[in-house]
Amino acid sequence: MTIAVPLPVTVRVLDMREIAPRVRHTIVAQLFEHLVPGAALELKVDHNPMPLRRQFEARYGELCRWTYLERGPDLWRVRLERSEAQPRTAE
Repeated sequence: MTIAVPLPVTVRVLDMREIAPRVRHTIVAQLFEHLVPGAALELKVDHNPMPLRRQFEARYGELCRWTYLERGPDLWRVRLERSEAQPRTAE
């Protein structure tokens, strides 16, 4: 009898408050693109990262699972998990 034991999920925490605003989205996208399926980023920001969410929905679609862990007012925590879905392709 074989028992499947789930592997721990790799989560990298990124405090975006320490990163210059002009490069935040680029850094998050680069880190996300290097995640293996099931791995995740946890972002800490000082505002609702809705513009980043819209950008990720347009760019990655179902490849990125977006979950709010904490919703302000001073700290927002968001988990971005790379799913098994196939990335969108340009037509």
